[in-house]
Amino acid sequence: MSENVVHLHKRTDPPTDDTAPTVLTVVPDAPPVRPVPLWVRSGRALKTAATHEKTKATMRAAARHSLYTFNGSRIVARRTWDGRTGSRYERMIRAAEAAGNLEAAEEWEERLQRFRAARHHRRMDLLHSPVEAAKGVAVGAGMSVGVLVALGVVMAINTGHVADVVTPLSATIDFIALLIRIVQVVWGPALTIGPFLALLALWSVGRKQQAAPNWALPANVRNGEGEPITPSIVVKALRDLGVPALRNAIKEMGDAGASMLGPITIAGCGVEVDVTLPSGVSTNEVQNKRRKLAENLTRHEHEVFITIPTAARTVRLWIADSGALDEPIGPSPLVTDDTMTADYAKGKAPWGQDLRGDAAALSLYQRHLLITGLSNQGKTVALRSLALWLSLDKSVQFLMGDLKGVGDWAMFDGLATTLIQGPTDEHVIQVTEMVEGAVDEMNRRIQAPPGTVFPPLIVLVDEAQVAFMCPAKDEDKRPYGGSKANSRYFMAVRKIHNQGRAVNVLMWQGTQDPTNENLPKLVREGAHTRASLALGTESQARMALGDKAVDGGAAPNLLRPGLDRGTLVVASDGITIPAGQSSITVRTHYIDDDAAAAITDRAKAMRDGVTTLHAIERGDEHDPLADIAAVVGDAPRVRTKDVLARLATRNADAYGGWSFIDLKRVLDDAGAEPYKSDGVMVVARDRVARALANRDTEGSASADG
Repeated sequence: MSENVVHLHKRTDPPTDDTAPTVLTVVPDAPPVRPVPLWVRSGRALKTAATHEKTKATMRAAARHSLYTFNGSRIVARRTWDGRTGSRYERMIRAAEAAGNLEAAEEWEERLQRFRAARHHRRMDLLHSPVEAAKGVAVGAGMSVGVLVALGVVMAINTGHVADVVTPLSATIDFIALLIRIVQVVWGPALTIGPFLALLALWSVGRKQQAAPNWALPANVRNGEGEPITPSIVVKALRDLGVPALRNAIKEMGDAGASMLGPITIAGCGVEVDVTLPSGVSTNEVQNKRRKLAENLTRHEHEVFITIPTAARTVRLWIADSGALDEPIGPSPLVTDDTMTADYAKGKAPWGQDLRGDAAALSLYQRHLLITGLSNQGKTVALRSLALWLSLDKSVQFLMGDLKGVGDWAMFDGLATTLIQGPTDEHVIQVTEMVEGAVDEMNRRIQAPPGTVFPPLIVLVDEAQVAFMCPAKDEDKRPYGGSKANSRYFMAVRKIHNQGRAVNVLMWQGTQDPTNENLPKLVREGAHTRASLALGTESQARMALGDKAVDGGAAPNLLRPGLDRGTLVVASDGITIPAGQSSITVRTHYIDDDAAAAITDRAKAMRDGVTTLHAIERGDEHDPLADIAAVVGDAPRVRTKDVLARLATRNADAYGGWSFIDLKRVLDDAGAEPYKSDGVMVVARDRVARALANRDTEGSASADG
């Protein structure tokens, strides 16, 4: 039995009093601590050192740079072999045959034959080159010696010393000897340093091509972002997409799927490639896997776009360079070119850039417009940039309603005939009556004689969802908002959509978060140009752009809210869309408020002056002569048809049915008759003001009498 070892410890706790006895306690002895063997400690230290991140990084760096040199030599050897043989041409022939492109295969075959003929010619020349070189050296040496001797004779005649005959020849020999000595001195170090320089060159080639395993590459390269798009990467991404029929078809193809791909072409800040899908795989199976396809291509989802071209069973992939879509596109030409003007009928508004980096311009001629998207995504700026360009055509007239009312459209004061700003029900009523006034103007134009040309009238309502959702009703209990047959705003917009295009009365609307409640189906389908910024769901995308555009690959719901601000998907025949596609993605230029004000100042300088109305006058009481003076404003003269249009906008009930005869009657009675200027009938401001002053004076005199 083992012996129990005990120790007697005297308790050190202070006693409660002086007479307390000393207490002895029995405490068993603790087991002895055995030292860890040296080999265990060494093993643990080695394991810690081997698994430390710095050690791993060092080992990866050593392997990476060694493999850079080794694989760089392989790359150089392969390039040399390709340059000396026809293997490059043979590879291209095989690829063309695998893709079924026999014309390209024949062309590469012809190039291979020309290469072989040229190589044979060079080899035959080498057989005769030594003899020709020897003859050339002999002739050259003889001529050189002769020239040097002749030069020496001239020097001897000049100096009178016979020894100068050999001076040029002697100097040449000394120079050659100096070159030999320089070569002897440099040759040794060159032989020593040369191999190191060669290894450095091979390492540089390998490093540039990232010729090392993925695990040995740096972390910022190992994640694959920014990796160039090659045919093998595209095929591998499609194979790993999770579509069994596609994966099996690629495995069964003799060319490992290369025949599915068209040429990979550079397209702006990315590349584009058409993929012909094998039988049994539908295009929507690839479209529905956009996120996974992007990740397989080492890209983010927003950097890969899938569209459907005209060819059957084909998808078109546009793959952006990593991070390229997060870079700004630069200022608008409207800001950088202060001489730019607009042409409503023949011109196109510079709106931004497409994904290829090409300028995206939109024709506004006789096209109703609808722009929608989530809040704070750049809708107002995108809509305003189109109006800014069109304002540089002095024939264009604007009726504007901003139902946000924070000043986004304030720079059009003095440019728009009507500008109503505010979010209340009263503002909605004013905007509704403004649109109804445009309907009256449209009807007047329709009833004009055939062949009459009318200036463009743009009826623009921003934040139109406020109007559609307005609960206010008029005195006849007709609602201003809603989408029923008695809804005043809805019916006014529908009437302009139905007939306004023919007489250049166009409806532009911007709205948020499209739903059936705040953007009725008949209204959104009446727009010729439909554009959408980032949206939340596919159903909203279908409401914004239509089923055809979404089925063709348009996906504003996949844009990133906040990050893709100002990027919109456009479905319109007024913009150049690649063949076979139903929409195009545009990154719009950003024009801030100060730049917008500078553009409208230029537009105002081009015009005679516009008096902007900020409210629609209602009621039976009206003064035709005073109203004419108000709409003429500060302009020296205004065309009669413009006066009629402004009067109809000011008070549709009173002046909506006016013709030139009615206007002339009022002016003739007041002594302010219209007259011709440059071939058109105009109303003079001074005449109207004088008639109004005389009338007021006569009225005062009558009252005094």
